Amino acid sequence: MENTYQLAPGLKISRMIIGLWQIADMERNGSVLDPVLTSQSMEPYVRAGFTTFDMADHYGSSEVITGYFKRNHFLGDQVQLFTKWVPKPGKINREVVRQAVHMALDRMKQSTIELMQFHAWHYPDPSWLDALFYLNELREEGLIHHLGVTNFDAAHLRMTCASGIPLISNQVCHSLIDQRASGEMAQVCEKYGVKILAFGTLAGGFLTQKWMGKVEPSQDELTTWSEMKYKRFIDVSGGWDGFQNLLESIKKVADRHKVSMANVASRWMLENPSVAAVIVGARLGQSEHITEHKKMLDLTFSEADMVDIRNAQGSLTPVPGDCGDEYRKPPFLTASGDLSHHLANIPKSYVPIDSGADRAQIFSGTVWEEFAGYSRAVKEGNRIHVSGTTATHGHKMIGGKDGAAQTHFVIDKIESVLESFGGSLEDVVRTRIFVNDIKDWEPVARAHGVRFKGINPANTLVEAKLVGAGYMVEIEAEAVLKSPNETFN
Repeated sequence: MENTYQLAPGLKISRMIIGLWQIADMERNGSVLDPVLTSQSMEPYVRAGFTTFDMADHYGSSEVITGYFKRNHFLGDQVQLFTKWVPKPGKINREVVRQAVHMALDRMKQSTIELMQFHAWHYPDPSWLDALFYLNELREEGLIHHLGVTNFDAAHLRMTCASGIPLISNQVCHSLIDQRASGEMAQVCEKYGVKILAFGTLAGGFLTQKWMGKVEPSQDELTTWSEMKYKRFIDVSGGWDGFQNLLESIKKVADRHKVSMANVASRWMLENPSVAAVIVGARLGQSEHITEHKKMLDLTFSEADMVDIRNAQGSLTPVPGDCGDEYRKPPFLTASGDLSHHLANIPKSYVPIDSGADRAQIFSGTVWEEFAGYSRAVKEGNRIHVSGTTATHGHKMIGGKDGAAQTHFVIDKIESVLESFGGSLEDVVRTRIFVNDIKDWEPVARAHGVRFKGINPANTLVEAKLVGAGYMVEIEAEAVLKSPNETFN
């Protein structure tokens, strides 16, 4: 297999990216690694062809270390440095974005960032879109070469690309256990030319010889955050017995090729045409597996290998939801089982305005509301009435000419209103969908089906000429808030 991949014009990367998230763990006692000494540990990777390194604003001093190598080592011009920005939920303005980019540049002592990857915690608040539009402005300014995202689901990857933001990658969890990136995500990637950078390929070390034939551990017996996290993936995918069956198949393939089980588990992800590279963690200066990594890239699967592994995967229960859902909705497949070690809280998108006895309104600030004299939503008692909503964000139309993308943004806006009133999409009892052209009904209806799966409100979809050029869909909704103790028989 070719050891490099052309991710974008002028950007060739190694198919195994070295992830530096463990730098944060190495510095967790308050110590800071010496960037001069630690950066020397990058040289063996670069000499072996592993020239791409992945960092983040919260990976300790990883940006400082790699930046030192790129500036001062004679092999520095061969490396590609990727980083991430993971802001807390809430409103984002241009200055906040510029400060975040300049902070990364200052840490690396570089004039431009090769790939800046953005993570959004909460889609109903459109601030995440503001951040990406502002990041794109900085890309056009030259402070960033390329933009990517991390842990985006298919709907919001589609929405971003359809809105004209030129993403080249989406970094998501993808393993023999977690095949979510092979579904709709792969279709969106193909349509918009986005590639996946796959992490979690070893499921925190579970997809290795270490756990084969072992008795299932309790959550209390697990010793690392990664083990706590990926044990939850095993639980939702059918449990320990199915997982052991998968390990046996991996071992069979590994023995055929005289490689490690880790080699097989990571190499398998590159069979997904949407995957440009896999990301494997490294503890710089403490442990290296460079010879093993090279074996992974040299591995070629036979038809028998394919059959064995796919049969084992077939006995697993698919991990629920879409890519990144583990950080946004139950079941939270995180180390703690919730977001407590990531976030203190998620602020509401809007502040309702009292407008009468037991009556409140929300205004989202679109030009239409001010022009026509109406609010985004009205709450009377426990009933919420959401106005006809289009894919309008400020003065922008979101979703371009992609009907599904527009629909997802419309439903995000509806969800943000409901959350601000103390409700959720699960409280919706009626939706009415108006499409500008009836030929677009199917992608619109399918997007509605994705978002309201299991809720199933009463619904109408009709063709109606919409006000405003380019708008493909408008949706209004009604919801009934249940009291805390209310149940239905």
